[in-house]
Amino acid sequence: MTEKKTDIAITGMTCAACANRIEKGLQRMEGVTDATVNFATEKANVSFNEDKTNMASLQDKIRTLGYDVVKEEIDLNIIGMTCAACSTRIEKGLNRMEGVQNATVNLALETGHVSFDPSVLSSNDLIKKVQLLGYNAEFKNEQHGEKMDHRKVEIKKKTRLFLISALLSLPLLWTMVSHFSFTVWMYVPDFLMNPFVQWALATPVQFWIGWTFYKGAYFALRNKSANMDVLVALGTSAAYFYSVYLVLINLQHTGGTHSVGLYFETSAVLITLIILGKVFEARAKGRSSDAIQKLMKLQPKMAFVERDGVTTEIAIDDVRIGDVLMIKPGSSIPVDAKVVSGNSAVDESMLTGESLPVDKSPGDVVYAATVNANGILRVKAQGIGKDTVLSNIIRVVEEAQGSKAPIQRLADQISGIFVPIVVGIAVLTFIGWYFIFSPGNFANALESTIAVLVIACPCALGLATPTSIMAGSGRAAELGVLFKTAEAMENTKHIDTIVLDKTGTITNGRPQVTEFEVVEGFERDRIVSLAASAESQSEHPVSTAITTYGEHAKLPVESFEAIPGHGIRSVVDGQNVLIGTRKLMNEEHVELGQTIADDLESQGKTVMFMAIDGTYAGLIAVADTVKDSSEAAIIEMKKLGLHVVMLTGDQEGTARAIAAQVGIDEVFAGVLPAEKANVVAKLKAQGRRVAMAGDGLNDAPALATADVGMAMGTGTAVAMEAADITLMQGDLMRAVDAIQMSRLTVRNIKQNLFWALAYNAVGIPIAAAGFLAPWLAGAAMAFSSVSVVLNALRLQRAKMTK
Repeated sequence: MTEKKTDIAITGMTCAACANRIEKGLQRMEGVTDATVNFATEKANVSFNEDKTNMASLQDKIRTLGYDVVKEEIDLNIIGMTCAACSTRIEKGLNRMEGVQNATVNLALETGHVSFDPSVLSSNDLIKKVQLLGYNAEFKNEQHGEKMDHRKVEIKKKTRLFLISALLSLPLLWTMVSHFSFTVWMYVPDFLMNPFVQWALATPVQFWIGWTFYKGAYFALRNKSANMDVLVALGTSAAYFYSVYLVLINLQHTGGTHSVGLYFETSAVLITLIILGKVFEARAKGRSSDAIQKLMKLQPKMAFVERDGVTTEIAIDDVRIGDVLMIKPGSSIPVDAKVVSGNSAVDESMLTGESLPVDKSPGDVVYAATVNANGILRVKAQGIGKDTVLSNIIRVVEEAQGSKAPIQRLADQISGIFVPIVVGIAVLTFIGWYFIFSPGNFANALESTIAVLVIACPCALGLATPTSIMAGSGRAAELGVLFKTAEAMENTKHIDTIVLDKTGTITNGRPQVTEFEVVEGFERDRIVSLAASAESQSEHPVSTAITTYGEHAKLPVESFEAIPGHGIRSVVDGQNVLIGTRKLMNEEHVELGQTIADDLESQGKTVMFMAIDGTYAGLIAVADTVKDSSEAAIIEMKKLGLHVVMLTGDQEGTARAIAAQVGIDEVFAGVLPAEKANVVAKLKAQGRRVAMAGDGLNDAPALATADVGMAMGTGTAVAMEAADITLMQGDLMRAVDAIQMSRLTVRNIKQNLFWALAYNAVGIPIAAAGFLAPWLAGAAMAFSSVSVVLNALRLQRAKMTK
């Protein structure tokens, strides 16, 4: 068990009672062994078990009690990590610093995210700490392109080192043919067998190309830990210096003229293969951020802006809120904006995953990086730079890719003890061969020992989880599903119950006219026009639905009166129009006769009656209609083994009618907003793993209470903030995508972890048994890392249910 003490600065306390409340709340948390809160200094001193809780959980607890935590957050680019042991060491080093509240390091992304108390230390102190640990760090630049350029520079550098190393190692590799009986027929130049030539070729590879391993090993050992660099430095140095010893002994006894069995090719070829593996690994890791790069490239660099009556092209960075922009057909929209004039269809597939263009007219909102299809639009800028929906998507995806899934704790724990165990196995291998299996044969013992050291490098183990998270969350973003954290992605896999809000989630969230029955003897077009014109004077949702139904009707309205709770009275184009409830019709002595109103009301629809000049003329049924994809999505959820529940504040009859339409059996109706979270809590108390999907302000508590909250992207900002996942399209089929993507990603992580561990479990005994030449061990080690990354990249081609 790992015990840790930390200070947390707190804001919002107004009296000693606040401090006592926080103190008791922290003390009740599992894993907290002691907690004291000082009202005067506004700090909490907490001792806790890192195996049971963490800094983030402590901070969340303080926030749920109604207070806030003083913190600053920065992102770092970290250069020089080679394996999981490196990222674990940096993470632990940063977390041990006084004032650091939480630090996570991502090996695949080569980034770190740190939350810290700015009153205790500065961001430069964090940089210095990383450098002290033996790595380079720099503040992450907001210009994403620079980050990508940095990665390209690293790939070029590693490629150049590999080419030089290969050029020097190939002659040594050629000499290896003389070691095997089945290759003696191959010609090997005499000068290559000269010990001094081999020494001269191997030395720059060992100490120039391989300097990065010595440097990494030095800092690791200085900080009382071990990583891949230690294994490589030990293995290659043993081969190199033993060869140097043999050259000097040969020089002493023969004058250096005779060829002798050396191992320079072992050290040089090993370093070359490991560098090659790093090149492949870097290229593959770069591909795992393809989703983000694609999003970044979509936003145009220039925009046409109207200023002082003149349209000019300016850089996107010079656009300001309130500027009016002209968007030409076929061009990308540079900012989030509201349409001022013009009509067009806009391709929003990069945001929502929906392939069909969306019609836009004055008053509608358009988003940065979406594509204007056919008409010219004039739009007024509302969101620029970091404040666009696109920038928010990139931020959420990057945060998810940089966070850690709970399953990664296993890999981190193994990595922390892996290298020392391997060194111990290597020592035992040498002792076994030299003293037992092949007594006195130093060369055999050395080869087996080097093979064990090299094949056990834990690169694949460190890449297993983060590369899958990167690829999975990136693919999900392309589908219009935003996972806020890696933990949310893993938790989604485990849900067995999904609770769906009705209005705006299963249904469209706005009333629509479903039936408009006109009494015989009245002209239908005339009646529809009279109703739409009369209702156009009201802002009631039902009125809006009727107006939309007769959208082209523009008859003159001479008078208008709203009758609260009952309907409207109006004079339109010289005729008296009365629209309202049955009660209103009775009060106005309008004879209704036989109608289908009862049947419509039993289906959960709102029925309005219409009278013209005191005579019953028609019936209008209005309902919040089910989204086109809801029924199909719920069928798919059931196929995935989920129990589907509807939760709504609507009346029982309406709720049951909608539930029957989409195939939901369990319904909670008439639930007040404050009680929705209680229903979710009761389901969880039954042992269910619950996901909640909703879109409204009243859904936020339930979204936060659920194991996984899914907010519809068409809903309120509060709901999206409370949720773990945002479904950009506002379509329940995207909830199915989220669940499927989570399951695929977790399965991919488990595959990676299995093969990384199985590879070492099989490879180390084979190497220890002497069946694996060191250079083959190096090639296998490089292949294992690349294979893990390539397996993760399969997620980028994952196909979802349409």
